[in-house]
Amino acid sequence: MAGKNTNSMSRALVRRETISGYIYLLPNLIFFIGFVIIPMILCIYTSFFDSNMGANTKDTFIGLGNYIELFQDKVFLKALLNTFIIVVVSVPTVTAFSLWVASAIYRLKPVLLSIFRCIFYLPVVTGSVAVTVVWKWMYNNYYGILNYLGTTTGVIKSNINWLGNPKTALWCIIVILFTTSVGQPIVLYVSALGNVDQSLVEAASVDGATKTQTFWKIKWPQIMPTTLYILVITTINSFQCFALIQLLTSGGPNYSTETVMYYIYYTAFKLYRYGYGNAMGVVLAIFIAVLSALQFKLSEEK
Repeated sequence: MAGKNTNSMSRALVRRETISGYIYLLPNLIFFIGFVIIPMILCIYTSFFDSNMGANTKDTFIGLGNYIELFQDKVFLKALLNTFIIVVVSVPTVTAFSLWVASAIYRLKPVLLSIFRCIFYLPVVTGSVAVTVVWKWMYNNYYGILNYLGTTTGVIKSNINWLGNPKTALWCIIVILFTTSVGQPIVLYVSALGNVDQSLVEAASVDGATKTQTFWKIKWPQIMPTTLYILVITTINSFQCFALIQLLTSGGPNYSTETVMYYIYYTAFKLYRYGYGNAMGVVLAIFIAVLSALQFKLSEEK
């Protein structure tokens, strides 16, 4: 009898703790369902309609019409190409630079390490509008600091319209995105490198391994989960580049800085073609999911 009472009390305790846990999770669960899951379902559903969300208009089901139009839309294809350029350039450079900086500073004294962390993380916590205003001043083709330094040192002969030239505008956006993206990866890498098993590093050193061999054979496998996380979040952030485009170039000049996220915003909220904009969102989500899955797969193989 005592055993049965103990088992029933244990099950009651587990049940009570489970219910309490779900109650604590309920506010976040409601928020997640209401503001993530339901909008996702509506986005996919609306992408099959010619929808403008008008009060006096009725959505017309067009099936895959929006998706067919997408890949015949020259502006969308240009935006997709620009977005891929941003991703292909930003993700490897941000990851490599962050790892290089973290490797150089992670063994510094705590005070110096905190200073470096603050310096690199400052652009992350600074408002995007404030960062954009500073960069817009730096890129100004009349009194910007880049043109001033370039002309005074003789690097360039005359002022360059950095954001107004199709050849330079996208690269200017990539530079800004790079400077605002390295802060978090550096902090993560510093933490990951600090948690590497030093006994293995010392053993490799005793066996005559070089610093390069020690890094790739000992440290790299241990920081691989951190690297995977950085690759995924940097890829997602690069695909979702929007604020810089809106505040600096609005996709110009001649669509040279148009990205998929900005084109979604312009189509849905300027042209009021919500169904078409949602179709772009679905395509973008698929690209992000596929690239993230590939990154996970490649990391598992290594």
